Amino acid sequence: MSESLMTDTYERPASTWKFLLSELKPRGNPWTIFNMISVPTVIVAAVIIVIRFVYGLSAVSNVTQTVPWGLWKGFNVVTGVAFAGGAYVLTFMVYILGLEKYKPLIRVTVLNGFLAYTFYAIALILDLGKPWNIINPIIGNSFGTSSILFLVAWHFMLYIVAQLIEFSPTIAEWLGSERARRNLKRLTIGAVVFGITLSTLHQSGLGALFLMAKGKIHPLWYSEFIPTLFFISSIFAGLSMVIFQGSILQKVFAYQLDNNSDENHNIMIRGLSRVCAIAMFVYFFLKIVDSVHNHTLGYLMTPMGVWYMIEMIGFVLIPMLLFVRGVRLGTPYTIKLASIMTLIGIVLNRMNVSVIAYRWDEIPRYIPTWMEIVVTVSILFVQIWIFRWVLHRMPVLRTMESMTATSQTQ
Repeated sequence: MSESLMTDTYERPASTWKFLLSELKPRGNPWTIFNMISVPTVIVAAVIIVIRFVYGLSAVSNVTQTVPWGLWKGFNVVTGVAFAGGAYVLTFMVYILGLEKYKPLIRVTVLNGFLAYTFYAIALILDLGKPWNIINPIIGNSFGTSSILFLVAWHFMLYIVAQLIEFSPTIAEWLGSERARRNLKRLTIGAVVFGITLSTLHQSGLGALFLMAKGKIHPLWYSEFIPTLFFISSIFAGLSMVIFQGSILQKVFAYQLDNNSDENHNIMIRGLSRVCAIAMFVYFFLKIVDSVHNHTLGYLMTPMGVWYMIEMIGFVLIPMLLFVRGVRLGTPYTIKLASIMTLIGIVLNRMNVSVIAYRWDEIPRYIPTWMEIVVTVSILFVQIWIFRWVLHRMPVLRTMESMTATSQTQ
């Protein structure tokens, strides 16, 4: 993968509007298995969303006043924000620590983070009983400017803007505007520092929201350290997504990559695996200390305790050991397996905190409707559509010059 900047040899399109219209045309074979599954799913989801806004949230979901956190908040927002953590971790490693070898991963990771936050904001709007009231935490109405929700809302919005600024030089290259690229590039380091600060705050701030739910969350998952745990878990969650995503891109977009990209990719994921292993060790250690401190070890012999141990041992401890083994032996497949298990573990943890272990003793229990599941999957599908569209057209994985040369030879 290459993030080399475009040179003056790339000519700006004669007509920007004609260029944009030409770029909207589909490329490749539209009759892929993914498209045949995703298109009808998204169409059904669009109908469900219309029903949701016409007849209300209860018409399509099982959330209630007692259990207000459903699948859309628990998975699309709480879990998705952790998956997008790779952007702030990588930008910190490259721009602050000066680890230039990871720079080829920056653009694609920032793009993924930007799309993730944008679509998770949409999912949040869907899950609000009165979507227009989303303005309340933004302006501090009813909640106050000192509330955690006020801080999270502003961190969330400003971080989306920061990521857009970080990615904007790529858009300028795509449009053939060298002058705009140079001007936007000057804003990058400021946007990076601002974005890292915001991201670290709202990753922990999202966990801090659950501090108000003491007595509602099962003792094994509730902790006064939950903001710290959310922040640490976002580090290895985000980097695991970078590893997993990069492995897919190596196959799907192989035509855009250099001949030695596989070797370089393996070197980079070994370095990222070290960070994952260290962060997971700290997380696992803190969870043990927290359980001892809060005297919750007795719950381990209960059914919820067994579920807790599956999460901690099966999807934290074991993948951590696999990361260590993958780094020591230099086996990419072990690292990729560890990243997949880690992502599953993050889904379990965030869903446990926000949905499964939240009001765990409530009767009847919250179970998402099929319509909630369809909309959740559709949000991911649309995000993948846009992600794929950008990678096919913009200089994310390769330079603009190489893209132009390839199109001229086809």
